[in-house]
Amino acid sequence: MIVAGIDIGSLSTEAVILKDSEIVDYNITTTGANSKNTAKKVYDDILDKTSTSPSEVKYIVATGYGRISAPFANKQVTEITCHALGINYLNPRIKTVIDIGGQDSKAIKLDEQGNVEDFVMNDKCAAGTGRFLEVMAEALEVSIDDFSHTAERVKKSIPISNMCAVFAESEVVSLIAEGNDKGEIIRGLAEAIGDRTEGFAHRINLEKPIAMTGGVAKNKGIVKVLEERFNSSIFIPEEPQLVGALGAAIKANKLAKKTLNQEW
Repeated sequence: MIVAGIDIGSLSTEAVILKDSEIVDYNITTTGANSKNTAKKVYDDILDKTSTSPSEVKYIVATGYGRISAPFANKQVTEITCHALGINYLNPRIKTVIDIGGQDSKAIKLDEQGNVEDFVMNDKCAAGTGRFLEVMAEALEVSIDDFSHTAERVKKSIPISNMCAVFAESEVVSLIAEGNDKGEIIRGLAEAIGDRTEGFAHRINLEKPIAMTGGVAKNKGIVKVLEERFNSSIFIPEEPQLVGALGAAIKANKLAKKTLNQEW
């Protein structure tokens, strides 16, 4: 049985195709200004990529920030549920998921079966998210990759007092103008993100093992800081941006089987 999951985020959109509960292939693209068009395109592209006709797909679940932008999906499901399902598929041992996406962040606590036991979500402020990192990198005139490697390498840091993207950008520009070392500023930003993430994650009584999903999980500097904060290694999926779409596909598989059983 073939099913699909689509995760429409604020910065990127992903699609995953499952066949008999196994990953066939996936697609990742920039969401852009028109999330509805992007959702349809990423779905059409994954069908082309896997030589799958629309009639072969038995169920589609959409998730993420823009999940209502996929009217062709059979069901819309929250990203909390989908990240839990996705990470449990990849690593059933995980008890806590830290997901930092383009414009929001969340911590999800899982029970022994991988179900959501508790969660905390911040979707009111972009502090510490992918967009925040992009703004800081632009202010520092470095690439995201350089930011990641520098935050991982540098030991000394300059404390950053503001986590609002607007005020933090102004603070960074001032620190540069004062002649401070860029590497130490970057490390300071990474530590500020680590402090903020640790703060909201502990609100759900964080348990180990810990996994991290979302685009920011690709930032080795941020991951290193979080491992220091939690005094634990963090499991990073091979493609951390895909976990939501994978979870949506897993949910689609469950719903398709349920529908099939009802028909019988």
